[in-house]
Amino acid sequence: MNLPLIEFPDAMTRNTKVLLVMDVVESVRMMEQDQDDFVRRWQQLVAQAGQQVLPLHGGRIVKSLGDGLMLAFASAQSCVKAAFALQHFSQQANAGLRPERQMHLRMGGHLASFVTDQHDIYGTDVNLTARFATLAGPGELVVSTDLRDCLTAGLDADIEDLGECHLKHVKEPVKAYRVGPAGHAPVVPPADAAPPDFRPAVAVIPFEARSHEPEHFVIGELVADGIIAQMSRSADLRVISRLSTTAFRGRASPIAEVESRLAASFVLSGSYVVSGSKILILAELADARKDQVIWAGRLSGDTMDLLQAQSELINNIASSASSALIDAEVQQSLAQPLPRLDSGALLLGGITLMHRSSLRDFDRSRQVLEALLERHNRAATPRAWLAKWYTMRVIRGMSDKPGKDTQLALEQTRRALDLAPDNALSLAIEGYARCQLSGEAEVARECIERAIQLNPNEPLGWLYKSVWSSMWGSTVAAVTEAERAAQLSPIDPLKYFFDVILASGQAINGDYDKAIEVAQRSLRANRHHQPTLRVLLHAQVESEQLEEARLTLDQLLREAPNLTVSSYLAMGSSASPARKRLAMVLRKMGVPET
Repeated sequence: MNLPLIEFPDAMTRNTKVLLVMDVVESVRMMEQDQDDFVRRWQQLVAQAGQQVLPLHGGRIVKSLGDGLMLAFASAQSCVKAAFALQHFSQQANAGLRPERQMHLRMGGHLASFVTDQHDIYGTDVNLTARFATLAGPGELVVSTDLRDCLTAGLDADIEDLGECHLKHVKEPVKAYRVGPAGHAPVVPPADAAPPDFRPAVAVIPFEARSHEPEHFVIGELVADGIIAQMSRSADLRVISRLSTTAFRGRASPIAEVESRLAASFVLSGSYVVSGSKILILAELADARKDQVIWAGRLSGDTMDLLQAQSELINNIASSASSALIDAEVQQSLAQPLPRLDSGALLLGGITLMHRSSLRDFDRSRQVLEALLERHNRAATPRAWLAKWYTMRVIRGMSDKPGKDTQLALEQTRRALDLAPDNALSLAIEGYARCQLSGEAEVARECIERAIQLNPNEPLGWLYKSVWSSMWGSTVAAVTEAERAAQLSPIDPLKYFFDVILASGQAINGDYDKAIEVAQRSLRANRHHQPTLRVLLHAQVESEQLEEARLTLDQLLREAPNLTVSSYLAMGSSASPARKRLAMVLRKMGVPET
């Protein structure tokens, strides 16, 4: 069969112009809220650009990006003037609208070389321009060095040096600059809106009595109070107050109504039967977005147990429901296209997948967090967790360029703290990265202690303080700090991670039997975790349990067949006394030096 020849145009035009890429921040969320309204307002903005702004400044639309545009200009001055005019129009259009309905533009500019044909525009610089836009927050313009050098600071614009920034799919860091209208300092005004809370929201409805005995009625409130208290101690969940959920007790309200009234993604409800001193509780957790039950439990015990500070019944319900919720969100982040996931699923999925042993899950974690970051570029939380991802990549021995990954981790915490200087999570993770990777012991201590000062109930602040104490400070303090972290997050889905930090402190402190017990508990939850195997090996060797240590080393080498003393020391700061002790353990067990 003879196929017709396809003729390819050989007339390619080469150009060098100033390109500007702009898109709408959180367009996916806005489209889901009201697609028709979003499209109408976007069309108004495009019409404003095409009919008024671009003709005035000698620009043209070269490509439509769905929720964005790529524009071309003859000069840097005309590009930034047009950008400021479009931002001004966008701000005017937002007047009187609620914050969640406001449309904000972010922009990136670059002096670009490219080729065009009758269909499209091509070239590395085209993609690079779009990458600069991802560095911008709502209402911002970020430009390259080439474009910045064509501008006169104070005359054409006010210019702020952002330093070297890493762009997605760009190997080397590039200099970037934030640009605003001349005479308007600072370039970026302080944010006055509360930072977004990405955590999945849970509504716990007071449980229903199956009998009509008046004295049994209060038990349902007691159960709900206990579950709310326990689940609220998880930093990964947002639990709605019982003052709001009580109104739904005894009502045959569909789950969708609870979701719309309380803005809850998950609803935990149930019933109970009391017989003498015994109680039977039936509980179920529903995903309100799908109107689907994702967990159900049937638990029995003594009614007096509900009055205990650590109620076994309530702890079991809270722990099981939390685990089911997190598993459901993680499965979504693995199976669903990222644009279809809400921000809560992205955050929870990113955090949980980061701590799994599978390399596939670990890499997916970065993709999930980067998707969240593209959606909420001005939020500190996703950047802090992305910094943790780069830190763990080095610590787990997965990095082929530890120095670069250390730089990437600290870049993300720097940008997170630029956005929210008093964010305890960002400070804690920066301290953790500096403690583990760069060996800046004093700077790390200051960061972590500042995080604890800002939020004494931040579990990761105390957990990373324990890491610091194990590596550089008091070994006794390392144990008490890890225990404090665990108390602040008793149903944390990453309990194994808390356990390995505690075991490390115990091993450094000479509590070898306790360290072995806790490390083995951690391995039951995550049996492939190399840092836990190293802690267990350390405790076994120093307590002269050499037979057991050889079995642990065999398991460690199955996980890391190329392990050497030097590769271990490259997983972070080799100056730490704790690292030196473990290096001696590896040598004693015959692990090669290089």
